[in-house]
Amino acid sequence: MSSLRMGKQLPERTIPRALMALGALVALGFIAVNAAIGYVVIDGRLDGQWYDVRDLGIGVQELREWLDDRNADQPGFLDFLGQHWISYAVTALLGATGILSVVGGALLILIWVERRLIGRMQIRRGPNRVGPYGLLQPIADAVKLIQKEVLMPVGADKVMFFLPPALIFIPMIVAWGPIPWGPQMSYLDVHVGILFLIAFSSLTTLAIFMAGWSSNNHYALLGAMRTIAMMISYEIPLSIALLSVVLLSGSMQLSTIVEWQSTHNVWLAALLPLAMFTYFFSSTAELNRTPNDIAEAESEIVAGFHTEYSGMKFGLFYAVELGNALFVAALTATLFLGGWSLFGLEEWIPGYLILGAKISAAYFLLVWLRGTLPRFRLDQLMKFAWQFLIPLSLINLLVVAAQASIFARWEVEGIVSLGLFAIVNWAAAIALVREWASRMGYRPEREAVRQPILTQGVGGLQAARRLGSEMGTRA
Repeated sequence: MSSLRMGKQLPERTIPRALMALGALVALGFIAVNAAIGYVVIDGRLDGQWYDVRDLGIGVQELREWLDDRNADQPGFLDFLGQHWISYAVTALLGATGILSVVGGALLILIWVERRLIGRMQIRRGPNRVGPYGLLQPIADAVKLIQKEVLMPVGADKVMFFLPPALIFIPMIVAWGPIPWGPQMSYLDVHVGILFLIAFSSLTTLAIFMAGWSSNNHYALLGAMRTIAMMISYEIPLSIALLSVVLLSGSMQLSTIVEWQSTHNVWLAALLPLAMFTYFFSSTAELNRTPNDIAEAESEIVAGFHTEYSGMKFGLFYAVELGNALFVAALTATLFLGGWSLFGLEEWIPGYLILGAKISAAYFLLVWLRGTLPRFRLDQLMKFAWQFLIPLSLINLLVVAAQASIFARWEVEGIVSLGLFAIVNWAAAIALVREWASRMGYRPEREAVRQPILTQGVGGLQAARRLGSEMGTRA
Protein backbone atom coordinates (compact mmCIF):
# COMPACT_ATOMS: atom_id res chain seq x y z
CA MET A 1 0.00 0.00 0.00
CA SER A 2 1.11 3.56 -0.56
CA SER A 3 -0.06 7.05 0.28
CA LEU A 4 -0.36 10.18 -1.87
CA ARG A 5 0.99 13.58 -0.87
CA MET A 6 1.38 16.59 -3.18
CA GLY A 7 0.87 14.34 -6.21
CA LYS A 8 3.74 12.00 -5.25
CA GLN A 9 3.60 8.39 -4.22
CA LEU A 10 5.29 7.80 -0.86
CA PRO A 11 5.95 4.52 0.96
CA GLU A 12 3.73 3.70 3.92
CA ARG A 13 5.22 4.39 7.35
CA THR A 14 6.30 1.32 9.33
CA ILE A 15 6.30 0.92 13.10
CA PRO A 16 9.87 0.72 14.53
CA ARG A 17 10.86 -2.70 15.82
CA ALA A 18 11.85 -1.26 19.19
CA LEU A 19 8.36 0.14 19.63
CA MET A 20 6.84 -3.20 18.61
CA ALA A 21 9.04 -5.02 21.13
CA LEU A 22 8.04 -2.57 23.86
CA GLY A 23 4.37 -3.09 23.02
CA ALA A 24 4.83 -6.87 23.18
CA LEU A 25 6.45 -6.59 26.61
CA VAL A 26 3.63 -4.39 27.88
CA ALA A 27 1.07 -6.86 26.54
CA LEU A 28 2.84 -9.80 28.23
CA GLY A 29 3.01 -7.87 31.49
CA PHE A 30 -0.67 -7.04 31.25
CA ILE A 31 -1.55 -10.70 30.69
CA ALA A 32 0.63 -11.79 33.61
CA VAL A 33 -0.93 -9.24 35.98
CA ASN A 34 -4.44 -10.28 34.94
CA ALA A 35 -3.56 -13.95 35.41
CA ALA A 36 -2.33 -13.18 38.93
CA ILE A 37 -5.48 -11.19 39.70
CA GLY A 38 -7.62 -14.06 38.37
CA TYR A 39 -5.84 -16.53 40.63
CA VAL A 40 -6.36 -14.32 43.68
CA VAL A 41 -10.03 -13.83 42.81
CA ILE A 42 -10.61 -17.58 42.46
CA ASP A 43 -8.85 -18.16 45.76
CA GLY A 44 -11.20 -15.69 47.47
CA ARG A 45 -8.46 -13.62 49.08
CA LEU A 46 -9.88 -10.32 47.83
CA ASP A 47 -13.48 -10.77 48.96
CA GLY A 48 -14.46 -7.92 51.28
CA GLN A 49 -10.87 -6.70 51.80
CA TRP A 50 -9.91 -3.04 51.60
CA TYR A 51 -7.43 -3.82 48.82
CA ASP A 52 -10.10 -5.46 46.63
CA VAL A 53 -9.44 -3.68 43.33
CA ARG A 54 -12.82 -4.79 41.94
CA ASP A 55 -14.62 -2.28 44.17
CA LEU A 56 -12.62 0.67 45.48
CA GLY A 57 -15.57 1.70 47.65
CA ILE A 58 -14.66 -1.05 50.14
CA GLY A 59 -11.33 0.64 50.87
CA VAL A 60 -13.03 4.01 51.24
CA GLN A 61 -15.52 2.51 53.71
CA GLU A 62 -12.66 1.02 55.75
CA LEU A 63 -10.94 4.41 55.79
CA ARG A 64 -14.17 6.08 56.95
CA GLU A 65 -14.55 3.64 59.87
CA TRP A 66 -10.89 4.06 60.83
CA LEU A 67 -11.21 7.85 60.87
CA ASP A 68 -14.41 7.65 62.94
CA ASP A 69 -12.59 5.54 65.54
CA ARG A 70 -9.75 8.06 65.74
CA ASN A 71 -12.22 10.94 66.02
CA ALA A 72 -14.19 9.42 68.91
CA ASP A 73 -12.23 11.42 71.52
CA GLN A 74 -12.28 14.81 69.80
CA PRO A 75 -12.13 18.01 71.89
CA GLY A 76 -15.42 19.35 73.21
CA PHE A 77 -15.26 22.62 71.27
CA LEU A 78 -15.53 20.61 68.01
CA ASP A 79 -18.76 18.85 68.97
CA PHE A 80 -20.80 21.26 66.86
CA LEU A 81 -19.18 19.67 63.78
CA GLY A 82 -20.50 16.22 64.70
CA GLN A 83 -18.69 12.92 65.25
CA HIS A 84 -18.11 12.09 61.57
CA TRP A 85 -16.86 15.37 60.12
CA ILE A 86 -13.30 14.18 59.51
CA SER A 87 -14.35 11.01 57.69
CA TYR A 88 -16.92 12.96 55.71
CA ALA A 89 -14.40 15.63 54.67
CA VAL A 90 -11.64 13.16 53.76
CA THR A 91 -13.85 10.80 51.73
CA ALA A 92 -15.59 13.74 50.02
CA LEU A 93 -12.18 15.13 49.04
CA LEU A 94 -11.07 11.73 47.71
CA GLY A 95 -14.24 11.32 45.67
CA ALA A 96 -14.10 14.83 44.25
CA THR A 97 -10.44 14.36 43.34
CA GLY A 98 -11.27 11.09 41.61
CA ILE A 99 -14.09 12.62 39.57
CA LEU A 100 -12.00 15.64 38.55
CA SER A 101 -9.04 13.43 37.64
CA VAL A 102 -11.07 11.00 35.55
CA VAL A 103 -13.12 13.67 33.78
CA GLY A 104 -10.17 16.02 33.27
CA GLY A 105 -7.93 13.26 31.90
CA ALA A 106 -10.71 11.99 29.67
CA LEU A 107 -11.27 15.45 28.20
CA LEU A 108 -7.61 15.70 27.14
CA ILE A 109 -7.72 12.26 25.53
CA LEU A 110 -11.14 12.67 23.90
CA ILE A 111 -10.04 15.77 21.98
CA TRP A 112 -7.49 13.64 20.15
CA VAL A 113 -9.72 10.55 19.90
CA GLU A 114 -12.70 12.42 18.46
CA ARG A 115 -10.66 14.27 15.88
CA ARG A 116 -8.87 11.10 14.78
CA LEU A 117 -12.12 9.12 14.55
CA ILE A 118 -13.91 11.81 12.55
CA GLY A 119 -10.85 12.09 10.32
CA ARG A 120 -11.00 8.38 9.54
CA MET A 121 -14.74 8.57 8.88
CA GLN A 122 -14.22 11.46 6.47
CA ILE A 123 -11.24 9.87 4.67
CA ARG A 124 -8.52 12.06 6.17
CA ARG A 125 -5.85 11.61 8.80
CA GLY A 126 -6.81 13.98 11.60
CA PRO A 127 -4.10 15.22 14.04
CA ASN A 128 -0.73 13.71 13.03
CA ARG A 129 1.91 16.44 13.34
CA VAL A 130 2.33 17.34 17.03
CA GLY A 131 3.96 14.40 18.77
CA PRO A 132 3.75 10.74 17.72
CA TYR A 133 0.46 10.15 15.90
CA GLY A 134 -0.60 13.66 16.93
CA LEU A 135 -0.99 12.69 20.61
CA LEU A 136 0.31 16.06 21.82
CA GLN A 137 -2.24 18.03 19.78
CA PRO A 138 -4.57 18.67 22.79
CA ILE A 139 -1.66 20.18 24.74
CA ALA A 140 -0.73 22.36 21.76
CA ASP A 141 -4.35 23.52 21.47
CA ALA A 142 -4.47 24.38 25.18
CA VAL A 143 -1.22 26.38 24.95
CA LYS A 144 -2.54 28.21 21.89
CA LEU A 145 -5.80 29.13 23.65
CA ILE A 146 -3.96 30.32 26.76
CA GLN A 147 -1.80 32.63 24.65
CA LYS A 148 -4.73 34.18 22.81
CA GLU A 149 -6.05 37.56 23.85
CA VAL A 150 -9.32 37.60 25.81
CA LEU A 151 -11.55 40.19 24.15
CA MET A 152 -14.51 42.09 25.56
CA PRO A 153 -17.20 43.34 23.15
CA VAL A 154 -18.07 47.02 23.27
CA GLY A 155 -21.29 47.51 25.20
CA ALA A 156 -21.25 44.04 26.75
CA ASP A 157 -22.32 43.43 30.34
CA LYS A 158 -18.93 42.69 31.95
CA VAL A 159 -20.14 40.67 34.94
CA MET A 160 -22.60 38.53 32.97
CA PHE A 161 -20.05 38.11 30.16
CA PHE A 162 -17.34 36.72 32.46
CA LEU A 163 -19.57 34.38 34.51
CA PRO A 164 -20.91 31.87 31.90
CA PRO A 165 -17.59 30.07 31.11
CA ALA A 166 -17.23 29.26 34.81
CA LEU A 167 -20.91 28.63 35.56
CA ILE A 168 -21.37 26.22 32.66
CA PHE A 169 -18.56 24.05 34.05
CA ILE A 170 -20.26 23.44 37.43
CA PRO A 171 -23.31 21.37 36.33
CA MET A 172 -21.13 19.17 34.13
CA ILE A 173 -18.89 18.20 37.08
CA VAL A 174 -21.67 17.91 39.69
CA ALA A 175 -23.73 15.64 37.42
CA TRP A 176 -21.06 12.92 37.73
CA GLY A 177 -21.80 12.54 41.46
CA PRO A 178 -24.67 10.00 41.30
CA ILE A 179 -23.02 7.78 38.64
CA PRO A 180 -22.26 4.36 40.27
CA TRP A 181 -18.93 2.88 39.20
CA GLY A 182 -19.34 -0.22 41.37
CA PRO A 183 -21.55 -1.69 44.11
CA GLN A 184 -20.07 0.79 46.62
CA MET A 185 -18.48 3.32 44.26
CA SER A 186 -20.93 6.21 44.05
CA TYR A 187 -19.98 9.68 45.22
CA LEU A 188 -23.58 10.92 45.68
CA ASP A 189 -25.92 7.93 45.84
CA VAL A 190 -29.15 9.89 46.38
CA HIS A 191 -32.61 8.30 46.21
CA VAL A 192 -33.77 10.89 43.66
CA GLY A 193 -30.76 10.52 41.39
CA ILE A 194 -32.61 10.89 38.08
CA LEU A 195 -34.49 13.95 39.30
CA PHE A 196 -31.20 15.40 40.57
CA LEU A 197 -29.56 14.92 37.16
CA ILE A 198 -32.47 16.46 35.24
CA ALA A 199 -32.45 19.49 37.53
CA PHE A 200 -28.70 20.09 37.36
CA SER A 201 -28.41 19.51 33.62
CA SER A 202 -31.04 22.20 33.08
CA LEU A 203 -28.79 24.81 34.72
CA THR A 204 -26.58 24.78 31.63
CA THR A 205 -29.37 26.60 29.79
CA LEU A 206 -29.07 29.62 32.10
CA ALA A 207 -25.32 29.94 31.52
CA ILE A 208 -25.76 29.71 27.75
CA PHE A 209 -28.49 32.34 27.74
CA MET A 210 -26.33 34.63 29.90
CA ALA A 211 -23.47 34.25 27.40
CA GLY A 212 -25.66 35.15 24.44
CA TRP A 213 -27.53 37.99 26.15
CA SER A 214 -24.45 39.69 27.62
CA SER A 215 -22.37 39.60 24.40
CA ASN A 216 -24.23 42.51 22.76
CA ASN A 217 -24.20 40.52 19.53
CA HIS A 218 -27.19 39.51 17.42
CA TYR A 219 -25.66 36.20 16.35
CA ALA A 220 -24.92 35.28 19.97
CA LEU A 221 -28.43 36.27 21.05
CA LEU A 222 -29.97 34.16 18.26
CA GLY A 223 -27.86 31.19 19.33
CA ALA A 224 -28.93 31.62 22.96
CA MET A 225 -32.61 31.83 22.02
CA ARG A 226 -32.28 28.71 19.88
CA THR A 227 -30.74 26.94 22.86
CA ILE A 228 -33.68 27.90 25.07
CA ALA A 229 -36.13 26.61 22.44
CA MET A 230 -34.26 23.31 22.07
CA MET A 231 -33.84 22.79 25.80
CA ILE A 232 -37.52 23.35 26.53
CA SER A 233 -38.58 21.16 23.61
CA TYR A 234 -36.30 18.21 24.27
CA GLU A 235 -36.41 18.23 28.09
CA ILE A 236 -39.98 16.89 27.80
CA PRO A 237 -39.31 13.70 25.78
CA LEU A 238 -36.06 13.14 27.67
CA SER A 239 -37.84 13.27 31.03
CA ILE A 240 -40.61 10.98 29.77
CA ALA A 241 -38.01 8.46 28.55
CA LEU A 242 -36.30 8.46 31.95
CA LEU A 243 -39.69 8.09 33.63
CA SER A 244 -40.14 4.82 31.73
CA VAL A 245 -36.91 3.57 33.32
CA VAL A 246 -38.17 4.60 36.77
CA LEU A 247 -41.51 2.83 36.30
CA LEU A 248 -39.99 -0.49 35.25
CA SER A 249 -37.12 -0.55 37.77
CA GLY A 250 -39.19 0.96 40.60
CA SER A 251 -36.57 3.50 41.70
CA MET A 252 -34.98 6.83 40.81
CA GLN A 253 -31.70 5.82 42.48
CA LEU A 254 -29.09 5.03 39.85
CA SER A 255 -27.39 2.31 41.88
CA THR A 256 -30.75 0.56 42.40
CA ILE A 257 -31.47 0.71 38.66
CA VAL A 258 -28.11 -0.95 37.91
CA GLU A 259 -28.74 -3.60 40.57
CA TRP A 260 -32.19 -4.27 39.07
CA GLN A 261 -30.60 -4.97 35.69
CA SER A 262 -27.92 -7.13 37.31
CA THR A 263 -30.47 -9.12 39.34
CA HIS A 264 -32.69 -9.87 36.34
CA ASN A 265 -29.73 -10.35 33.93
CA VAL A 266 -31.20 -7.97 31.36
CA TRP A 267 -30.39 -4.54 29.99
CA LEU A 268 -33.13 -1.96 29.87
CA ALA A 269 -32.05 -1.23 26.29
CA ALA A 270 -33.59 -4.59 25.35
CA LEU A 271 -36.82 -3.82 27.23
CA LEU A 272 -37.22 -0.12 26.41
CA PRO A 273 -35.89 0.48 22.87
CA LEU A 274 -38.08 3.51 22.17
CA ALA A 275 -37.21 5.10 25.51
CA MET A 276 -33.49 4.62 24.85
CA PHE A 277 -33.73 6.14 21.36
CA THR A 278 -35.75 9.08 22.71
CA TYR A 279 -33.26 9.74 25.49
CA PHE A 280 -30.23 9.44 23.23
CA PHE A 281 -31.57 11.68 20.47
CA SER A 282 -32.90 14.28 22.95
CA SER A 283 -29.49 14.32 24.65
CA THR A 284 -27.74 15.15 21.37
CA ALA A 285 -30.08 18.14 21.03
CA GLU A 286 -29.23 19.35 24.54
CA LEU A 287 -25.53 18.79 23.89
CA ASN A 288 -25.60 21.08 20.83
CA ARG A 289 -23.76 18.42 18.84
CA THR A 290 -24.25 17.40 15.23
CA PRO A 291 -26.82 16.70 13.87
CA ASN A 292 -28.57 18.97 16.40
CA ASP A 293 -26.02 21.78 16.85
CA ILE A 294 -28.51 24.49 15.86
CA ALA A 295 -27.29 26.83 18.61
CA GLU A 296 -23.78 26.88 17.05
CA ALA A 297 -24.66 26.64 13.38
CA GLU A 298 -21.57 28.30 11.86
CA SER A 299 -23.15 28.46 8.41
CA GLU A 300 -25.98 30.62 9.78
CA ILE A 301 -24.97 32.43 13.00
CA VAL A 302 -21.13 32.28 13.03
CA ALA A 303 -20.63 30.37 16.33
CA GLY A 304 -23.88 30.97 18.14
CA PHE A 305 -23.92 31.95 21.79
CA HIS A 306 -20.11 31.92 22.18
CA THR A 307 -19.32 34.01 19.08
CA GLU A 308 -17.65 36.79 21.12
CA TYR A 309 -15.63 34.50 23.40
CA SER A 310 -11.94 33.93 22.70
CA GLY A 311 -8.95 32.29 24.35
CA MET A 312 -9.55 29.97 27.26
CA LYS A 313 -13.10 31.24 27.68
CA PHE A 314 -13.94 29.59 24.39
CA GLY A 315 -11.82 26.62 25.49
CA LEU A 316 -14.03 26.12 28.55
CA PHE A 317 -17.16 26.05 26.39
CA TYR A 318 -15.50 23.47 24.13
CA ALA A 319 -14.35 21.34 27.08
CA VAL A 320 -17.83 21.41 28.64
CA GLU A 321 -19.34 20.21 25.35
CA LEU A 322 -17.01 17.19 25.35
CA GLY A 323 -17.60 16.62 29.08
CA ASN A 324 -21.37 16.68 28.64
CA ALA A 325 -21.12 14.23 25.74
CA LEU A 326 -19.07 11.90 27.93
CA PHE A 327 -21.64 12.24 30.72
CA VAL A 328 -24.51 11.40 28.34
CA ALA A 329 -22.58 8.27 27.33
CA ALA A 330 -22.07 7.40 31.03
CA LEU A 331 -25.76 7.88 31.85
CA THR A 332 -26.77 5.83 28.79
CA ALA A 333 -24.49 3.00 29.91
CA THR A 334 -25.82 3.21 33.47
CA LEU A 335 -29.54 3.34 32.73
CA PHE A 336 -29.81 1.19 29.60
CA LEU A 337 -26.66 -0.97 29.35
CA GLY A 338 -26.40 -2.41 32.85
CA GLY A 339 -23.88 0.04 34.31
CA TRP A 340 -20.99 -1.68 36.09
CA SER A 341 -22.58 -5.16 35.79
CA LEU A 342 -22.03 -7.59 32.92
CA PHE A 343 -23.92 -10.86 33.53
CA GLY A 344 -21.61 -12.00 36.34
CA LEU A 345 -18.29 -10.90 34.82
CA GLU A 346 -18.09 -8.10 37.40
CA GLU A 347 -16.95 -10.80 39.85
CA TRP A 348 -13.77 -11.10 37.78
CA ILE A 349 -13.39 -7.75 36.07
CA PRO A 350 -13.61 -4.48 38.06
CA GLY A 351 -16.99 -2.84 37.55
CA TYR A 352 -15.47 0.53 36.75
CA LEU A 353 -13.59 -1.01 33.82
CA ILE A 354 -16.82 -2.56 32.52
CA LEU A 355 -18.60 0.77 32.83
CA GLY A 356 -15.67 2.50 31.12
CA ALA A 357 -15.93 0.13 28.16
CA LYS A 358 -19.68 0.77 27.86
CA ILE A 359 -19.12 4.53 28.09
CA SER A 360 -16.55 4.29 25.30
CA ALA A 361 -19.02 2.42 23.08
CA ALA A 362 -21.79 4.97 23.70
CA TYR A 363 -19.38 7.86 23.13
CA PHE A 364 -18.21 6.30 19.87
CA LEU A 365 -21.83 6.32 18.71
CA LEU A 366 -22.01 10.07 19.46
CA VAL A 367 -18.82 10.64 17.46
CA TRP A 368 -20.19 8.49 14.64
CA LEU A 369 -23.33 10.61 14.45
CA ARG A 370 -21.27 13.80 14.43
CA GLY A 371 -18.98 12.58 11.68
CA THR A 372 -21.64 11.31 9.28
CA LEU A 373 -24.99 13.11 9.62
CA PRO A 374 -25.77 16.61 8.29
CA ARG A 375 -27.28 19.31 10.48
CA PHE A 376 -31.05 19.55 10.83
CA ARG A 377 -32.85 22.80 10.21
CA LEU A 378 -34.33 24.52 13.26
CA ASP A 379 -37.92 23.94 12.11
CA GLN A 380 -37.18 20.26 11.44
CA LEU A 381 -35.70 19.84 14.91
CA MET A 382 -38.65 21.49 16.66
CA LYS A 383 -41.18 19.56 14.57
CA PHE A 384 -39.45 16.27 15.36
CA ALA A 385 -39.66 16.96 19.10
CA TRP A 386 -43.27 18.16 19.34
CA GLN A 387 -44.92 16.08 16.62
CA PHE A 388 -42.91 12.87 16.82
CA LEU A 389 -40.91 12.24 20.01
CA ILE A 390 -43.35 13.62 22.60
CA PRO A 391 -46.49 11.78 21.35
CA LEU A 392 -44.61 8.49 20.91
CA SER A 393 -42.96 8.89 24.33
CA LEU A 394 -46.34 9.37 26.00
CA ILE A 395 -47.77 6.26 24.29
CA ASN A 396 -44.67 4.28 25.24
CA LEU A 397 -44.98 5.50 28.84
CA LEU A 398 -48.54 4.15 29.08
CA VAL A 399 -47.40 0.78 27.73
CA VAL A 400 -44.48 0.62 30.18
CA ALA A 401 -46.73 1.61 33.11
CA ALA A 402 -49.07 -1.27 32.28
CA GLN A 403 -46.11 -3.65 32.00
CA ALA A 404 -44.68 -2.51 35.34
CA SER A 405 -48.03 -3.19 37.01
CA ILE A 406 -48.23 -6.65 35.42
CA PHE A 407 -44.61 -7.44 36.37
CA ALA A 408 -45.28 -6.60 40.02
CA ARG A 409 -48.33 -8.93 40.19
CA TRP A 410 -47.51 -11.72 37.73
CA GLU A 411 -45.91 -14.60 39.66
CA VAL A 412 -43.85 -16.18 36.91
CA GLU A 413 -40.16 -16.43 36.15
CA GLY A 414 -38.60 -13.08 35.28
CA ILE A 415 -37.22 -14.41 32.00
CA VAL A 416 -40.78 -15.18 30.85
CA SER A 417 -42.39 -11.85 31.71
CA LEU A 418 -39.40 -9.70 30.72
CA GLY A 419 -38.96 -11.68 27.50
CA LEU A 420 -42.58 -11.04 26.56
CA PHE A 421 -42.21 -7.36 27.46
CA ALA A 422 -39.13 -7.07 25.21
CA ILE A 423 -40.95 -8.65 22.25
CA VAL A 424 -44.01 -6.43 22.75
CA ASN A 425 -41.95 -3.24 23.17
CA TRP A 426 -39.79 -3.85 20.10
CA ALA A 427 -42.81 -4.67 17.96
CA ALA A 428 -44.70 -1.66 19.30
CA ALA A 429 -41.71 0.64 18.74
CA ILE A 430 -41.30 -0.45 15.11
CA ALA A 431 -45.03 -0.20 14.41
CA LEU A 432 -45.42 3.19 16.12
CA VAL A 433 -42.42 4.72 14.34
CA ARG A 434 -43.54 3.51 10.91
CA GLU A 435 -47.18 4.55 11.38
CA TRP A 436 -46.38 7.95 12.91
CA ALA A 437 -43.75 8.70 10.25
CA SER A 438 -46.21 7.90 7.47
CA ARG A 439 -48.82 10.17 9.06
CA MET A 440 -46.23 12.96 9.10
CA GLY A 441 -45.71 12.52 5.35
CA TYR A 442 -42.66 10.24 5.22
CA ARG A 443 -43.33 7.66 2.47
CA PRO A 444 -40.01 6.43 1.01
CA GLU A 445 -41.73 3.81 -1.17
CA ARG A 446 -43.06 6.64 -3.36
CA GLU A 447 -39.60 8.09 -4.01
CA ALA A 448 -37.10 6.73 -6.52
CA VAL A 449 -33.83 5.49 -5.06
CA ARG A 450 -30.92 7.67 -6.17
CA GLN A 451 -27.50 6.16 -6.70
CA PRO A 452 -24.53 7.83 -4.91
CA ILE A 453 -23.07 9.28 -8.12
CA LEU A 454 -21.28 12.17 -6.40
CA THR A 455 -19.31 10.05 -3.94
CA GLN A 456 -18.36 7.52 -6.61
CA GLY A 457 -17.46 10.00 -9.33
CA VAL A 458 -15.99 12.94 -7.39
CA GLY A 459 -15.11 11.82 -3.87
CA GLY A 460 -15.16 8.76 -1.67
CA LEU A 461 -13.06 5.62 -1.50
CA GLN A 462 -13.69 4.46 -5.07
CA ALA A 463 -12.67 7.81 -6.53
CA ALA A 464 -9.60 7.91 -4.25
CA ARG A 465 -8.51 4.42 -5.37
CA ARG A 466 -9.02 5.34 -9.01
CA LEU A 467 -6.97 8.51 -8.53
CA GLY A 468 -4.23 6.55 -6.77
CA SER A 469 -4.03 4.01 -9.59
CA GLU A 470 -3.89 6.79 -12.19
CA MET A 471 -1.06 8.55 -10.34
CA GLY A 472 0.81 5.24 -10.00
CA THR A 473 0.45 4.63 -13.76
CA ARG A 474 1.81 8.10 -14.58
CA ALA A 475 4.76 7.62 -12.25
